[in-house]
Amino acid sequence: MKRLFRLVIIIFSILSLGAFLLSFSMVRNLYIRYSAEGNAPLNYHFSLYLPDNRNSFFTGIIRGAERAAAEANAAISIHSIDPGKNELEMAAYTGVDGVIVCPYLEDALARRQLDKLGQIPVVIINHNVPNDRPWPFIGANNFDMGRRLGTETGRISDGPIGLALVYSDKSPGIYGERELVEMGIAATLGDRLETPILEFRTNLNPLDAEALLYRLFRANPAAASSAAPRADINTIIFTDANDTLAAAQTIIDMNLVGRVQVIGFGDDPGILENIRKGVIAATVVTNPDRIGYEAVRSLLALRDTGYTSTSIDTGIEIIDRLNIP
Repeated sequence: MKRLFRLVIIIFSILSLGAFLLSFSMVRNLYIRYSAEGNAPLNYHFSLYLPDNRNSFFTGIIRGAERAAAEANAAISIHSIDPGKNELEMAAYTGVDGVIVCPYLEDALARRQLDKLGQIPVVIINHNVPNDRPWPFIGANNFDMGRRLGTETGRISDGPIGLALVYSDKSPGIYGERELVEMGIAATLGDRLETPILEFRTNLNPLDAEALLYRLFRANPAAASSAAPRADINTIIFTDANDTLAAAQTIIDMNLVGRVQVIGFGDDPGILENIRKGVIAATVVTNPDRIGYEAVRSLLALRDTGYTSTSIDTGIEIIDRLNIP
């Protein structure tokens, strides 16, 4: 009986050793083939955390980040920030070499979550979060965006300006720094603002901008009979591409083209076509591809040297009928 038991142990040992040698051989062959093809083992693994509501802007960020990672022979995984699941807080336990975060929560909550990442290199994109030891920030300067919007608003509008600024949960970065945007606009327009800037906010529904315009211009009894807009609003700025597209169609449906000047956000083909038609006066274009690309490059610098630029302004562009591609 003992002899049979020892024989079984020997057989299983031989089988285990054979399986190990086979696995080792396969890994070795893969490594040899990988090296023969001119590839090298991945240098780093980074994680990119974005809001749940994905749109073309975030798609551009992902595209740029993946391009930079491929150039550096690094891996990058894409995650959603869900406050209920504390996914960002768990990043400290995943073993990644660096984290890129696009915060959209209140600054205090975002700061608490980021602090829990400990010694992991962190880069913030799109919306900066103030901190005693600031994290590197990659994105557009929202005060400069406000100044550019103010300049364009003054160019397309005659006389006093009644301005409505529509933020969106679909583009949380701009809403998070709305004070800077409005300061830039007010500093540029000055006395031309007939009233203080009116602030509105749309939700994640892509048609919420349409509902907002109907509330603004049909709630007024004068507008209901004459299709005239509210007297205190003659210019509207949108900060989200989906809102811009919905608003353009609504402006047409309500016969407000030319009566209400619209400045949109993004370079969606539909937005550019509405600029050509004169429905939209202009649009703000950021560079999400560059944001993603520079974020990965900053993480690489932090990992390799321990230093990187504290802020990289990726710039903005205003497209109107004078410079439309």
